[in-house]
Amino acid sequence: MNHVSIGFDDALTEVYSFGRIQPRNPFSGGFVKEDIRGEFLRNADCAVYSFRLEEAEFIQLLKNIKTIEAQQNSYRYNFIGLFGVLLRIEIKRKNALFCSQFVASVLKDSASFQLEKPSCFTTPSDIRGHKGLDLLYEGRLGDYPVARLEEKSACDTIIAVTS
Repeated sequence: MNHVSIGFDDALTEVYSFGRIQPRNPFSGGFVKEDIRGEFLRNADCAVYSFRLEEAEFIQLLKNIKTIEAQQNSYRYNFIGLFGVLLRIEIKRKNALFCSQFVASVLKDSASFQLEKPSCFTTPSDIRGHKGLDLLYEGRLGDYPVARLEEKSACDTIIAVTS
């Protein structure tokens, strides 16, 4: 699976990532609020996980995402950074992220969700392999049940990994 997003509700109505701004144009990328039922994502295979954060961590996560969202026009997709991951070369670019770099970056202030790699080298597999994730669903994203799967806390963060 090669894409990761982060959200705040188990119905996946509020899901964020860095990806295609215009779904049919792979070169038009940046900060996106994803539509899991839209034409572009509904047929993707996925795994949806929940991760519990402390309340202060959750508030900081929301703040980190809302800051990027408020400045989304100054952000772009980090295509060059993907080559850095492959070549194991740290490529620093201001306001440029790829999906897993975004998720790792917005979770950077969380003591509960620490990754062993810097965000510039983090892949969707690294995030999917993080211990403490609770698998909620696996299958086609368009078939994801919008009804509550189980009662979740307000501090549960939803992580979706898709192919």
